[in-house]
Amino acid sequence: GSGKRMDEAVARQEVAKVRDWIHASEVWVDQECLNLYAGTNRQSEAVRAALASTLNARPSLGDPGNKYETGLAFSDLVEMWVDEHLRRLLNAAHVEYRVLSGSMANLYAYMASTQPGDTIYAMPDELAGHATHHQNGAAGLYGLNVVPIPYYKGTHLIDWEAWQADIKRVRPALVIMGTSLPLLPVDIGRASELANDVGAVLMYDAAHVAGLVASGRFQRPLAEGASLLTMSTYKTFGGPPGGIVATNNRHLAERVKAVAYPGMTANFDMARVAGLGVSALEQETYGDAYAAQCIENARALAEALMLSDIPVWLPNGHVPTESHLVAIDAHKFGGGTRAARLAELSNVLFSGIPLPIEAIVGDYNGIRLGTQELTRIGMTESHMGDVARFLKLALERPERADVTRKEVSEWRADFRTVHFGLDVQ
Repeated sequence: GSGKRMDEAVARQEVAKVRDWIHASEVWVDQECLNLYAGTNRQSEAVRAALASTLNARPSLGDPGNKYETGLAFSDLVEMWVDEHLRRLLNAAHVEYRVLSGSMANLYAYMASTQPGDTIYAMPDELAGHATHHQNGAAGLYGLNVVPIPYYKGTHLIDWEAWQADIKRVRPALVIMGTSLPLLPVDIGRASELANDVGAVLMYDAAHVAGLVASGRFQRPLAEGASLLTMSTYKTFGGPPGGIVATNNRHLAERVKAVAYPGMTANFDMARVAGLGVSALEQETYGDAYAAQCIENARALAEALMLSDIPVWLPNGHVPTESHLVAIDAHKFGGGTRAARLAELSNVLFSGIPLPIEAIVGDYNGIRLGTQELTRIGMTESHMGDVARFLKLALERPERADVTRKEVSEWRADFRTVHFGLDVQ
């Protein structure tokens, strides 16, 4: 034989070990931690039920009603239902939902709107422009030349006069708005005018604010002038991991569709798409209230942190946030990633992020916090003082991490139910 066969009893032990790890993660992260990481969320029972279906093992190649495989009549009904709800939710004529991730959604958008060798205009790293917008990410791997959008140093404010002069020289094929730290809305209408002047396509990356965008609480990118909208389907959207490209431009829609099939996607996980449809339905049902609460929680958290002498960073010099996110200057804590790893010992979870301030060698100079999961498990403004207190302890008193971890775990016992979602009937 091949020498690679495993005894069945050993295999069962391995499966049991993995099952224990999965359970331990669910208990620790879902029940005992204060999760402020901006790129995560809790799913509803209805979403998880869809993900657990055997649809995930059934290849689905092509468009509903015209599949390569047979036996997909009911799967096609699910797919058409998902498409209908997403288009209605996003006010988009075309939604490509078969994409495996937000990063892949960006690549699909590049392939639909540019050619290798083209120049694109994107937010620089210090404004938390996503890796996929940059030379070392999907943009560069596809062969695009990336030029940074000009901004006023020390802020998240675009220098529109410099942009107007610069864009005529650069003449990008694509302009990307949206970052991994969207604290403030951007003037999409003005960006659209400047992009149109040089024949560029305007894309808005809503990865972190998709749930807020769906409710119209933060930005309405397609209505405000963007030709392409890309997004992640978890984070504030609350669905399974994946990506979406949406547009009202028929030519771009055809290009995106061709990139997806027969191009990059081919067969896809139909159970994930079904779960995505359920999360879209939840956004239609609860999204307005959920987005409003996320934003109110972020404002309350920023205020509580500032009262606790935590150096909250102000993106325009006077307002901490207009989204669900809050940023902290990490210099006092030795760097964002260092702070995150120490705080994890106290069961407080978050990440580092670049800010347009003095750099920290070997680490991020900022800390990024998100309220989307806290909101999903039932926390409101009244709870943000306690959240700020635990965060301050985790950041400033790492020597008492064992005590803080116990306190956080006990406090979290009151927040076990997922809100703004549907149960399994």
